[in-house]
Amino acid sequence: MTDYFEVLSRDGAARIGELRLAEPLSTPALVDDVLVDAGSLWAEDREVPDGDPAALTVLPHRAFPAGTRDEIKRSFAVEHPDLDTPTAAVVASDAASDAGTDAYVLSDAPGFVGHAAAFKDAIIAAKESLPADAALALSGVATPANVATLVYAGVDLVDAKKAKVKGTQGKYLTSEGEYFLEDLEDLPCACPACRTPREEFTREDCVEHNVDALRAELALVRERIRAGRLRDYIEGQARHDAWLTAAFREFDGQYGYLEERTPVIRDSRLLAASEDALRRVEIQRFAERVTTRYRNRFDNPLVLVPCSAKKPYSESQSHGQYHDAIQWRAHQVSMTSPIGVVPQELELTYPAQHYDSVVTGRWSGDETEFVAEVLRRYLRRNEYSRVVAHVPPHGYRDICERVEAAVDVPFEYTVEDHPTTAESLSNLRDALSGELKYSKREREHNTVRAIADYQFGPGAGDAIFDDIRTTGRYPKLQVRDDAGTQLAAMVPQYGVLSFTLDGARRWVESDAPTKRVEIDGFVPHGSVLAPGVVGADDDIRPGDEVVVEGPTAFAVGRAAMSGPEMVESTRGVASEVRHVEET
Repeated sequence: MTDYFEVLSRDGAARIGELRLAEPLSTPALVDDVLVDAGSLWAEDREVPDGDPAALTVLPHRAFPAGTRDEIKRSFAVEHPDLDTPTAAVVASDAASDAGTDAYVLSDAPGFVGHAAAFKDAIIAAKESLPADAALALSGVATPANVATLVYAGVDLVDAKKAKVKGTQGKYLTSEGEYFLEDLEDLPCACPACRTPREEFTREDCVEHNVDALRAELALVRERIRAGRLRDYIEGQARHDAWLTAAFREFDGQYGYLEERTPVIRDSRLLAASEDALRRVEIQRFAERVTTRYRNRFDNPLVLVPCSAKKPYSESQSHGQYHDAIQWRAHQVSMTSPIGVVPQELELTYPAQHYDSVVTGRWSGDETEFVAEVLRRYLRRNEYSRVVAHVPPHGYRDICERVEAAVDVPFEYTVEDHPTTAESLSNLRDALSGELKYSKREREHNTVRAIADYQFGPGAGDAIFDDIRTTGRYPKLQVRDDAGTQLAAMVPQYGVLSFTLDGARRWVESDAPTKRVEIDGFVPHGSVLAPGVVGADDDIRPGDEVVVEGPTAFAVGRAAMSGPEMVESTRGVASEVRHVEET
């Protein structure tokens, strides 16, 4: 016996999982493809006694590790000895509860799919009521056009019922919508069915095409999830249908639901191709941390500069020219849409070096308001004697002037036409004349502390790294204590810190917020599986640095799922382990 469903990776609420049947199948998937002795997931419901909390369909039996929902399973087996242990339950979204099963089918899906707010409410209500490691399934609603949005919201399994019905009605489905078959002179597809000459293409062929198109779209969605870029795809793909656009905007309003499930770091590109990107979890999280956790430690003036297309900024030609003019006599902060503001110490921290935006030279009202608000909050938290705004006259300067009127710090402007002209750079040098340079040691130590504040919480930089020295060359810095013991290393790929065991102990003993995973009495090697987790902090997110503690082990590593999911799950990797020692 093996586990039936396990989540392997996450991209927000979207997940890559595995149906562990005779032939394992990657999800999100069509359950029409799952044929077993008991039939597919959509086999006719087995008759159950009155009063049962859910209608049940039977899938292959699986074993359950100790400490999970065994009691529910065993109770069901006693009450219904004529049935195998169920692994799928059919429930209503507003009355869903843990039935001890591996998958849950929402019976009311046809009523809410197609209505953005109702769709959002139903999915979130179900996900918050059901086990974190169970598959969520919808029947009779999936099409090639909407399945990416269904998965983005948190759906794992769909069927091809609707696609087949549409085909019998002579409706040809694509990822952008549907067409009446008789209106098509050409078939915009190369699947086996569409290779039939147009004049011979029948409704039976249309059914076959629709199913193939749905299957192909799911394959694309899985690849997008693996790359951590499903949202990029959704922003464009959902534009083909008004309710889909409204649906993902509804989910943008559910920051808590998405934030808990969204990794804090990854090395995939984040494409900000529309104003909707401003509402992405990654963007909102970065802005929130910069304005509530980051603290400037330099005594020098602030210089605001525009962002660059090349990332990280310091490797761009324009920022090289700014550096030559500034010469470490000021603290440099970049202004950008959609990120907001990026202190120079955080230029590598996700998503600051990973985003790509559309550059037109014109700022929309939403972009202007967002960046202005972030800069305003940043300046109210951090004190500077003055601000030198070395920014273009349009867009950037408009923001600066708006913020200048709302904060108590003087601004001066140094750009005549363009920031990289000789005259503008000369103005920048003159504005900083007489300012003292800060040292390389000060830069590196402040970078470590700034990253710690951002990564672990306000004050963490001073609490953990109050007496340190750095070795190596930026960005591959190693952090050591005064005795030379390594505490942490900077990870250039993500712009975060990774602890050694000595660093993790210092973290635990400090006053900084600590993210702990409590495990049972074993020594983990390589990873900690969810069944071994006894407790975990609620604020742990995928990708977070975590301390793993148990009766016989102390370890440090990186979370693979959120803290609540670690506690709720009965399978899957809870945390990767980097260093461990037996206690």
